[in-house]
Amino acid sequence: MKARSVGGGRDDPALKAVTPDGDPVLAARLAVPAVPGTFVRRDRLVEQLADGAHGPLTLVNGPAGAGKTLLVADWITAYEPGTVAWLTVEPQDSAPGVFWSYVLHAFRHHGVALPDDIGSPARPGEVDHSLLARLAAWLNARDSRVTLVLDEFDRVAGAAAVADELQFVLRHAGDGLRLVIISRTEPLLPLYRYRAAGELVDIRADDLAFRAEETSALVDRHGLPLSAEAARVLTERTEGWAAGLRLCTLAAQRADDPESFLKDFEAGHSTVADFLLGEVLRAHPAETQDLLLRTSILEETHPDLANALTGRDDAEPILEELQRANAFVEPIGHSWYRLHPLFAEILRVHLRVRHPGLEPELHRRAAGWLSRAGLLDEALPHAADAGDWELAAAELIDHLAIGRLLTGLSAERLDGLFARMAPEASGPAPDLVRAARELAHHDVDRGVTYLRRAEENLPDGGTDDTAAARLSCAVLRVLAARVAGSADLAETAARDAAEAGRALPADQLERRPELTARMLADLGSAQLWAGRFDAARHTLSAAVDAAQGRSTAFARHEALGRLALIDFLHGLPGRAEAHARGAIAEAEQSGLPASERTGMAELVLAAVAIDRDDLAAAQGHLDQAAATSTASRDPVVAVELTILRSRMLVARGDARAALTALDDMAKHPLVLAEPSPWVCDRIAMATAAAHLADGDPKAAVKVFEEQPSHSPESLAAEARARVAAGEGERALAILDELPEPGDRGPVIDVWVLLTRAQAVDALGDPSAAEGLVLRALTAARPHHLRRPFLQAGPWLRRLMLQRPALAREHAWLPDTLSPQPAASRQRDESAGPSPEPLSARERDVLERLAQLMSTEEIAADLHLSVNTVKTHLKSIYRKLAATRRGEAVRRARELGLL
Repeated sequence: MKARSVGGGRDDPALKAVTPDGDPVLAARLAVPAVPGTFVRRDRLVEQLADGAHGPLTLVNGPAGAGKTLLVADWITAYEPGTVAWLTVEPQDSAPGVFWSYVLHAFRHHGVALPDDIGSPARPGEVDHSLLARLAAWLNARDSRVTLVLDEFDRVAGAAAVADELQFVLRHAGDGLRLVIISRTEPLLPLYRYRAAGELVDIRADDLAFRAEETSALVDRHGLPLSAEAARVLTERTEGWAAGLRLCTLAAQRADDPESFLKDFEAGHSTVADFLLGEVLRAHPAETQDLLLRTSILEETHPDLANALTGRDDAEPILEELQRANAFVEPIGHSWYRLHPLFAEILRVHLRVRHPGLEPELHRRAAGWLSRAGLLDEALPHAADAGDWELAAAELIDHLAIGRLLTGLSAERLDGLFARMAPEASGPAPDLVRAARELAHHDVDRGVTYLRRAEENLPDGGTDDTAAARLSCAVLRVLAARVAGSADLAETAARDAAEAGRALPADQLERRPELTARMLADLGSAQLWAGRFDAARHTLSAAVDAAQGRSTAFARHEALGRLALIDFLHGLPGRAEAHARGAIAEAEQSGLPASERTGMAELVLAAVAIDRDDLAAAQGHLDQAAATSTASRDPVVAVELTILRSRMLVARGDARAALTALDDMAKHPLVLAEPSPWVCDRIAMATAAAHLADGDPKAAVKVFEEQPSHSPESLAAEARARVAAGEGERALAILDELPEPGDRGPVIDVWVLLTRAQAVDALGDPSAAEGLVLRALTAARPHHLRRPFLQAGPWLRRLMLQRPALAREHAWLPDTLSPQPAASRQRDESAGPSPEPLSARERDVLERLAQLMSTEEIAADLHLSVNTVKTHLKSIYRKLAATRRGEAVRRARELGLL
């Protein structure tokens, strides 16, 4: 029996036109939309649609105007070779009988000859399950697949019966049916099953969004060439929203300067605004419109935050429904949502029109809610946008967040925020913020002025209510003392900070580790400048041990760099290098940009590389240090950079240029209230070294007469200048006054030994000089310290040529110091048969014998017993055919063994 038509006849209003010659409305619903000539085909999306040919279900899901329909229409027209049935769904199709009647008619309209026994639904509100079973069985038996496209399926998205029936047919049709759903919302189909089976091609809003090069192509199709930069800006502003791009482009065609219009169009007064307000906003109830308008001031919203702005408690279901409807609201996790930026921009314009003067109050409410939720970074911009700078500054101080204005990845953003602070904002909190900004920019005078005003306006009595402000004052005074170069003031301020911190809950201070870390780094830097190395090392180590995290990364990076410098100044290259590489690793792990690093670690690595005569590596480190932001405003970095550049110039033979660089440094604008003793020493040493390299020892001596030496290394440099100037006795006197080595590192020891060797050699004792050089070589060897030997002067090369054994076991030395002289080679050739070779231990004993060390000293130096040393001496005498020490040493030299 033939099934009856819906409602019993073709005059039923639900199916008024079910024949091919029906009304044009139905014909439009069954027609594949025409693709305009300005359409931009995007191969990446076509490939995704093509992939769907291998599976049963394709979902194209995105907001209004995302380009869903035209994407599928173009693909069908250009690529799909099989049979396609298209149906644009209407709201009345949510009745199952109506929906399936239109689906069956879409099949017939597009040339799919359905057998008569499938029939048609008898009533609008339901469909016989057997009809669906017959349809699925017939599709499953077909030799070729039918593709059914359901456009605007979101209009029946709430019809669970339609979704269940559609799922039944799709599941039982096998390979005979491919379903393409175009929708603003997710259908009620069990998508998770298709995803798990790899049978779903899912094209989402992110996929549909235009990329910059696609934007260029779209605008170009409209006859408006667009630069790559303008395309990027337009794409970012619209987030690649297809309708927004097209509407902007159409409007730009009427503009005098289309490119400027596209970059700077006013979103609230454009065709884009008309589209969104009409298509999205006005399609919702009044409560939803009100929520959208009020939350448009937020970058991200939460139901509770939205309720705070609306004064109602219905935000959660409204936001969920907006997200399901793809109404330019997307979830970002943990119950937070985000409005499309362009939609939010248009809503804000509409908010000002509908509710003039409400926006500042909304910002103030948002700031309060976010602050109470512990989201200070998000709260501060809203307090600023409300024009309530006292609130913004108070929040920063009360949350102990002044340190975030001084250090960390938020510093630049917060600095820019408070740069807008109105001059009339008054009180301790705004003044503390102003002081922090000025000190962060190294303007000590202005910073201290604001700091003093803030302290004067704090209530007397030191109550717990003012503890956060008093702690912030003390931390800023530490920074001010550091910039001024006063360790005394820094240490006093640090004690005040500790006292203020005791009045605060312990967990409050623990939540702001950057405050303590930054203060310790500043205090340690001030102590370092003053030459209080032990105190500085202790303080900086405490900064390094501060709580790990991005907020303390800069302080740890800076402290490690300072520790590396202290190690270098003490002549400890291994420890210096380790701390320097730790500072760089800290910066890299925290994502600190190279330009925002201190540069100190790179300077220390450059200094170590110079001492090793690795000039290429040193230059690379210097270039990286110079590229940092602190190179022009940190006195320590600026001085070290100039000194190391001068050392590089000396190493490359351009002493005059080195002197010029050092002279220019004397005019550097970084003038501190208190000079640094070790910095003065470093400058004097570099200047004297350049004079010596330039062949002017008297000028080198004059440097130290004008700038008395403080450190052992500086005293050694002065002695070296005295020797070169012919004052050997004076040089030895200076060296004799040096304290015991203690924690003095090998670099300083090498310079001291070489300077003493030069002095005794100049005074006519080459044997003693030889022993001292041997000791210097032994100290330098583990660290490959070549530069001191290269820079020692011609006397050392002469000595090394005369005593080739000095270099024989030091292959790490430069070739200029190690070749054996021709005279020695001739002696070796004429000396007859070689003696019995000495063992390694016997050579060690012989070398110390040549240094005039006693048997007991040799035993102690080599960690041997005295009797063992005596046994080695007897063997040495026998092998060298000698009977006394002097004779053995002389014979060893003749044979080139020393």
